[in-house]
Amino acid sequence: MSTVPTAVLFPGQGSQEPGMGRDVAEASKEAMELWKKAEQISGLPLRAVYWESDDAALMADTKHLQPALTVVNVTLWQTLSGKLSPACAAGHSLGEYSALAAAGALSPESTLELVSLRGKLMADADPDGKGGMAAILKLNREVIQQHIHLIDHAKAAAEATGEILIVANHNTPAQFVISGTKAAVEAALPLVKEKKGRAVPLPVSGAFHSPLMDTAAQELAKALNKMTWSRPRFPVYSKVTGKAVTDGESLHELATVQMISSVLWIDTIANQWHDGIRSWVEVGPKGTLSRMVKPILDAVPVEEEVAITAVGSLEGVNAFA
Repeated sequence: MSTVPTAVLFPGQGSQEPGMGRDVAEASKEAMELWKKAEQISGLPLRAVYWESDDAALMADTKHLQPALTVVNVTLWQTLSGKLSPACAAGHSLGEYSALAAAGALSPESTLELVSLRGKLMADADPDGKGGMAAILKLNREVIQQHIHLIDHAKAAAEATGEILIVANHNTPAQFVISGTKAAVEAALPLVKEKKGRAVPLPVSGAFHSPLMDTAAQELAKALNKMTWSRPRFPVYSKVTGKAVTDGESLHELATVQMISSVLWIDTIANQWHDGIRSWVEVGPKGTLSRMVKPILDAVPVEEEVAITAVGSLEGVNAFA
């Protein structure tokens, strides 16, 4: 077992793929039971959707995705955990719940209850389709924040309609996601192009990680308050602050605002580096987060060699050393 200080990372929405988690579940009775538990809690045929279907839209539906991806992440971690003693954990958006389960701050069953409810609340949060999101590429954080400031002022001066636009995801120094009312998001797109950036509207059902999720967040908070929160076995870095959290009460408090707060992933990885982490292991499908680590560290800047690994399958677990 490696003695290099290691962070485990858990992915969120967008990391789903057909067949995910099936190999682990078919090799482990405990993993299969957790899938059944997730189906029971969510009331959804998760294995049929991800193991038997090829319907990408159904797999991307946040009601299905949130409990299913959480089961994949958690069962992969349970299979891998005997080979790895992490110094800390972090999860990207939805993935933060997997990190809480891995650290023992929440039980797997409580975690599944929360993400199943979270998925339903987020799916129903914007029935009128007022919100939108867009990925912003090739522009730095300062430029993006400046344009959001200008858009907000333009909207206020023009009509005082309460348009909302925030940077929802700070993924890497050249990859961000903006979220807010559709009018505000659409107003940002030509400004991004003017600055030689690239804007990609995202096919989402609402303005996630923005104040437009406030009603859903308040409903989720009621469920969060009913859960038993324990001291984590290792620190969990909050995506709300980008900093390590070591007690259950603080993790609970941060979870209540997680849905309406930006994902500070750049800060999370950079702070892990400054806190002594020299190895990152992503536990979940696709390896999306592991590809984000190097660009973040390059901007710190970090010149020494670090280890970055993605474990997304039973084969990956077996090969891990």
